[in-house]
Amino acid sequence: RFGNAEAVVDGDLRITFTDLVDRVRRAAGALASSGIDKGDRVAIWAPNSAEWIVAAFGILTAGGVLVPVNTRYKSQEADDIIRRSGAKAVLVQHGFLGLDFQPPDDIPVIDLKSGFLSSGAPFECPVDAEDIADIMYTSGTTGRPKGVMMNHAQTLRMFSEWCDLADLREGDRYLVVNPFFHMFGYKAGVIASMIRGATVLPVPVLDVDEVLALVEREKVTMLPGPPTLYQSLLSAPRGHDLSSLRAAVTGAADIPVELIRRIRSELPFETIMTGYGLSEGGTATASRRGDSFDRIATTVGRPCDGIDVRIADDSEVLMRGYNVMQGYFDDPDATAEAIDADGWLHTGDLGEFDDDGRLRIIGRKKDMFIVGGFNAYPAEIEGFLLAHPAIDQVAVIGVPDERLGQVGKAFVVPKTTVTAEDVISWSRDRMAGFKVPRFVEFLDALPLNATGKVVKDRLHSPERRPARPTILRCSPSPRSGDTGTAAPTRTSSSNSESVPPSSSTASGRF
Repeated sequence: RFGNAEAVVDGDLRITFTDLVDRVRRAAGALASSGIDKGDRVAIWAPNSAEWIVAAFGILTAGGVLVPVNTRYKSQEADDIIRRSGAKAVLVQHGFLGLDFQPPDDIPVIDLKSGFLSSGAPFECPVDAEDIADIMYTSGTTGRPKGVMMNHAQTLRMFSEWCDLADLREGDRYLVVNPFFHMFGYKAGVIASMIRGATVLPVPVLDVDEVLALVEREKVTMLPGPPTLYQSLLSAPRGHDLSSLRAAVTGAADIPVELIRRIRSELPFETIMTGYGLSEGGTATASRRGDSFDRIATTVGRPCDGIDVRIADDSEVLMRGYNVMQGYFDDPDATAEAIDADGWLHTGDLGEFDDDGRLRIIGRKKDMFIVGGFNAYPAEIEGFLLAHPAIDQVAVIGVPDERLGQVGKAFVVPKTTVTAEDVISWSRDRMAGFKVPRFVEFLDALPLNATGKVVKDRLHSPERRPARPTILRCSPSPRSGDTGTAAPTRTSSSNSESVPPSSSTASGRF
């Protein structure tokens, strides 16, 4: 459909749509010749690149099922997913950043850069719309990753609509910083671009200086990413021509209203979209053009066409429609737990609708903690704390308390100098007492996964997070009727270990 227009630009490599079709068919032939049959799973454990795109579509064209593997996984984590998926082969990129991509010894390994992909005769295997297209494993922020099965029809319908919602147009130049192993990078990035006729510029390592240079040199128009990407762009030195940027899409984390305002006023974006989705249900809701800064930042928009969303009695977000996964691979018990008899997917997220029917996410069901009998939702508390002028990022978890059962602890990445006493005092003036954090710990960066979500399991483990040495303990007040009002006393943290930060706007690299 798009002929000699550029489909992929990766460094000096420029591939037209016509050329991409030929490369994909040859890759399919190479895979078929190596023993990949219809329905076989093939894993890709590699960073964003033109070869990743050719390999992924080659797997589908050979009739196979794509299994993307997180490039941040260590060998043992990847081994678990590759084995449980039943992958017949693994494609890797040897030598990338010195990382050790070593799949299980008994599974064939193919180097994406070896020339294998171009070695086959052109081949296509007939596939049906209902055939499983990919198995994308959940991020594992709250437990063992599970393999989400989606078919071809679901993906094509969902991301055709996504193109309209995100303002992706034919001829756009789309800098894909989101990792291909995630839905945001692969489906909302590569597949959406192929549907619409946009050029994909894959970014294997996110360096803000390089992003700025690419935007200027390649006249990038489309730049989706997590909030941390835009925070980094706003704090980067000026000097690059960013005037080509038109459309922004963000999500994966809570977004301060001020950040949306700054994206719109200080960067040249004409449209900003945010939405809500998960591996098991794709993009289920999205903001609409014309939504205010406040609505874009504080809600995740209205349900997409063909998708029903409702709030259960316990505030859990449920969804039903063509978008719901075909199930977890080889895990019928987990599938039955996630999708009820009426077809509703239980997301594990807690939400509410505003007066205009926009969904607001207020927390995770598993994140909720109970303070003296009151339900406390971290996302709600984090929303309040992000309004503090000295707080850049924040994450809240529940920690044990002898008197109240649990209390809140806030992990704060500050913009400027601030004390724990300031944060707690400020919180008392704006939140019910049971919501006020009793502990405050300052970090250089929050532990994030590759899509910008805070990995709260790491916050529960002191040895797995970067930390500063001072914590404020906020003791309960003797006043009755207010479980959250407290007077501060200082203690020191015993944590002296740290890990490299997952995100750093100070260095411009994450």
